[in-house]
Amino acid sequence: MKLWLVRHAQVLAEPGTCYGVLDVEADPGSTRQCALALAEVLPQGVLVKTSPLQRCEQLAQALIGLRPDLTLQIDARLQEMNFGAWEGRLWSDIARSEFDAWTANFAGHPVGGHGETVSALMTRVAEAFDELPAKPDTVWVTHAGIIRAAQLVHAGIRQVSRADQWPEDGVACGQWRTLALSSAVDR
Repeated sequence: MKLWLVRHAQVLAEPGTCYGVLDVEADPGSTRQCALALAEVLPQGVLVKTSPLQRCEQLAQALIGLRPDLTLQIDARLQEMNFGAWEGRLWSDIARSEFDAWTANFAGHPVGGHGETVSALMTRVAEAFDELPAKPDTVWVTHAGIIRAAQLVHAGIRQVSRADQWPEDGVACGQWRTLALSSAVDR
C-alpha cells in the first residue's frame, strides 16, 4: 500500500506570498498538467482525499474528470497551516522578530500571532494518517506543510519541538511523493 502525497499546482499569487489557508486559485494549465501525469500512474479505484482549499480541489476535480474510477472525499485536516496575520503578506515583509518568536517555541507558538501551532498541525495530520485504510493506495491532494508533516508521522515522529526538526526537502507544486505503508506496523 502507498500513500500518494500530491501538492497542488502553482498558485495565482504574487511570488513570495504567504498563503496557508488563504484560498488562492491554482494555475489552470499547471493543474491540468499535474492531473494528466498523475492519472497515468495511479492504480485503479483509489481513494482521493483533498484539502478543501480551491487550489487542491481544482486538481482533485481535474483528476476525477480524467479517472472516473477514482473516489473523491474532502478532508479539512489536509488543508495547509493557518499562518494567522501572515496570510497574504510577502514572506520578505514579515519581521525577523516574528519568525524568531515562532522558532523559539516552534511547537506551541500560534504562527502569525493568532494562527495555528505546529503541534495542532501535527495532531490533525497524525489523525488523518491513522485513518488510512490497510489497503489499497490512498491519494492526498494537499499542501507542502501537510506533506512534510505526513513524512514525519510516517517516520514515527508525531510532534516536533524545534524548527530544525522540520523537514527541509519539500515537494514542488504539481509534484508528488509516495510513502510505502506495508502494514499497520508502519503507522
